[in-house]
Amino acid sequence: MLEDQTARPDEPADETGESLRIPVQSPAVQAPAALPLPLDFPVPQQHASPGPAAAENGESWPESYPQGYAVVDVETTGLARHDRIVSAAVYRLDARGEVEDHWYSTVNPQRDPGPTWIHGLTAEVLADAPLFTEIADAFADRLADRVLVAHNAVFDWSMIAREYARAERTPPVRQRLCTIALAKQLSLPLPNHKLESLAAHYGVAQRQAHHALDDARVLAEAFRPSLRLAARHGVRLPLLTCQPLSEWSEGGFGGGGRRDQGGSGHRPYGRSWRPARKRPACPYPNPGRYEPGGRLVQGMRVAISGDTSVDRELLEDRATEAGLHIASQVSRLTSLLVTNDPDSLTSKVVKAQAHGTPVVDEAAFGQLLLDVAPAPGSGG
Repeated sequence: MLEDQTARPDEPADETGESLRIPVQSPAVQAPAALPLPLDFPVPQQHASPGPAAAENGESWPESYPQGYAVVDVETTGLARHDRIVSAAVYRLDARGEVEDHWYSTVNPQRDPGPTWIHGLTAEVLADAPLFTEIADAFADRLADRVLVAHNAVFDWSMIAREYARAERTPPVRQRLCTIALAKQLSLPLPNHKLESLAAHYGVAQRQAHHALDDARVLAEAFRPSLRLAARHGVRLPLLTCQPLSEWSEGGFGGGGRRDQGGSGHRPYGRSWRPARKRPACPYPNPGRYEPGGRLVQGMRVAISGDTSVDRELLEDRATEAGLHIASQVSRLTSLLVTNDPDSLTSKVVKAQAHGTPVVDEAAFGQLLLDVAPAPGSGG
């Protein structure tokens, strides 16, 4: 953990974030949210020179760091698993955080646009916007072969993964990086973990909060000095594996429909709400830890960390139906941790390592669920 994360006067200007502002054309951030930028909005091309500031100053760069990043922001109709994307933006950065280009599009969610007072995109504005299937290729081109970077990345990634699953496509994303997790690793002196606080720390001006393009710009500007600070101190980046969905459910989705072909621009919309998830208490006592090579036993406490190819709630439902207890955290009482990314730095993985909790991947867990032993004394 670093003791002093703030830039000092004797440090290179690029570490403060003040001299490395990403150029953004004024219409991109000054236009009202109700008048989103068109898909073909011209973007500035800026390429890093062969010798970025860090290299010119003789600083080494970790060989394990990714070769490129896609800084992403999506605005959505809500927070639930059946909600949809209404706008998306990507800033592509090179290995050292220099901007290469950016892209933005509104998206017709085929439902009520949700909190218009936040993102400013009304049903009228989105009526003629492209469907996600119509921008999927362009979006994928910007994400391909790069680490997805977002603020609270699990949310942006989950929304993107679901949109591609609906389109019966596989998103070209293999890893993601959350800037909240990176700020914590760097021990940045922030009052909270909001994007505005990270931006203020590096002197980055927000011009239109909750406009996907401006939020992506702000995050790209703040990510660059964080990346260079991490590189200078040899900090391991908090990279997590992105697992595309192969089995999923819309859950409480209530409405939707294809874009009206009659020219009216109107379509049926569903509600945007987040259903409560309160599971019944497991009726069986905890029999202890899972023994590798053995069977799961009813009552075992199972925690799940990271992405799963089967929708997380579906996987948890199956475990509950088999008589297992789904734990929200890992403790010394946890019987088993399920994760597809055992080398990640998530709190569950770190605690499992500390407690010696057995770990299996999703595929192995799926096989174990097929033959769960009855609880001792249950007569099963």
